[in-house]
Amino acid sequence: MLTTNAIDGPRARPMEARPDRDNEVIWFLTDRRGLKDDEVKAHSGVCLCFIHPDERAYLSLTGRASVGRDPKRARSLWNKKQEAWWDGPDDPNLMVMRVELTRAEMWDGPASSAVAALEFARARATGQKPDLGENRKSTINFG
Repeated sequence: MLTTNAIDGPRARPMEARPDRDNEVIWFLTDRRGLKDDEVKAHSGVCLCFIHPDERAYLSLTGRASVGRDPKRARSLWNKKQEAWWDGPDDPNLMVMRVELTRAEMWDGPASSAVAALEFARARATGQKPDLGENRKSTINFG
């Protein structure tokens, strides 16, 4: 999920992230007819959230976004799925969003969904707190 700062508060929407790990940047293709481009131009701070439910892992990335026309970059990010939205990488409505990462936080926990369900049931029956094991949090601040 990509969260931007709208006039009336945070606004989240699903987006297809294209990470560039070597440069600590995440790319997105976006449409200039949407609101997110204006939101990013007004306030560049964004948050990206990713979840891996099977692993019970949660990743939050904070960064600074910029949006612009970049047909060369759009071509490098283009795949067949984009044909549902745009006529091609040179479509005038196709914009490229670049998110430079400033912080990454990851949480993971040991309890599977089945264990968590049993622990919540036990907690309700006994009035005790559920024992979901130890959670770990890792934080990385970028340059």
